[in-house]
Amino acid sequence: MIILHVKIYNLILKTLNKKNQKVRILLNKQLSKYLGIDFGNKKSGVSISDSNKLISFPLETIETKNLLDYIKQISIDENIEIVVIGKPLRLNNEIHDLEEEIVKFIKSLKNYLPNIQVERIDERFTSKISKQIIINSGVGKKNRRDKLIIDKISASLILESYLILKNK
Repeated sequence: MIILHVKIYNLILKTLNKKNQKVRILLNKQLSKYLGIDFGNKKSGVSISDSNKLISFPLETIETKNLLDYIKQISIDENIEIVVIGKPLRLNNEIHDLEEEIVKFIKSLKNYLPNIQVERIDERFTSKISKQIIINSGVGKKNRRDKLIIDKISASLILESYLILKNK
């Protein structure tokens, strides 16, 4: 159903001429979504917002080496406007060692997809909160250790934090 909405949206955009650029920009923003990323050396969690940009949903955990291609494809399918990437800070506000890799990734992302805006937000405690969410949801002990679940829930928490700040 989402793909159908995107196809209809693309058809509407194609029919608009340059005189209606303001309408095109408005339509683009109304139907766009945001992505949240919990970046990791090997695997990264991904989440997505609804088109109203109010709710965050865990999407999946993928290998970080495939993250750029994944974002490119989902940005086409879901009309992604903003990618929110967690900023790994320690309790004393020092930046985590992983930040260097994240900055490299962001440079690549901006070169690869220059029309997508990248935002950052503090990601402290997202993994701990994710683990607690999993425990509270009644998932069995064996599945609670599944890092893939933790990563995508952490990505959803990162995006949710951004949405809350943005919609204040």
